[in-house]
Amino acid sequence: MLDSLVTSKTRIKLLLKFFSHTNSGYLRSLAKEFEESTNSVRVELNRLTEAGLLLSEEDGKTKVYKANQGHPFFQEIKNMVSKFLGLDDLMERIVKRMGDVEKAYIVGDYAKGIDSGTVQMILIGNNLDQEYLDFIRQKTFEKVNRQVEVDILDSDPGDVQGILIFGK
Repeated sequence: MLDSLVTSKTRIKLLLKFFSHTNSGYLRSLAKEFEESTNSVRVELNRLTEAGLLLSEEDGKTKVYKANQGHPFFQEIKNMVSKFLGLDDLMERIVKRMGDVEKAYIVGDYAKGIDSGTVQMILIGNNLDQEYLDFIRQKTFEKVNRQVEVDILDSDPGDVQGILIFGK
């Protein structure tokens, strides 16, 4: 869906990153995360910043980017990204009913902006309801026609490569 509207794969990855949650990032970490050259990421960051969709601020010698929540199209883009990911309802239900979810990440292809048909997630928390997770996986497949694979971790390893969609 998004790839038919937006022709740059790097731009899609950036939109998914910044508009799926209150994520921020800097050039080198984004290039590494997306497995793209720093130049291609820089070009797209500049375009999105010039369009007013992203804000940048200096953090020492590093320029940090984040979504411009004051942009007139912020909510519309955020909604499109949520629908593309097909996880807006799923995440809300999981967080409310799973127990003590500290963080939730989308990893794998969807985090890279690729619709492979399988959504990979990592949930971080203790005493999470595995039965409910099995139930919601089936419901998600029925609703959005995507397989959901979920790994549950007790604590954050600190090096999860993906899009943080819940938690801080």
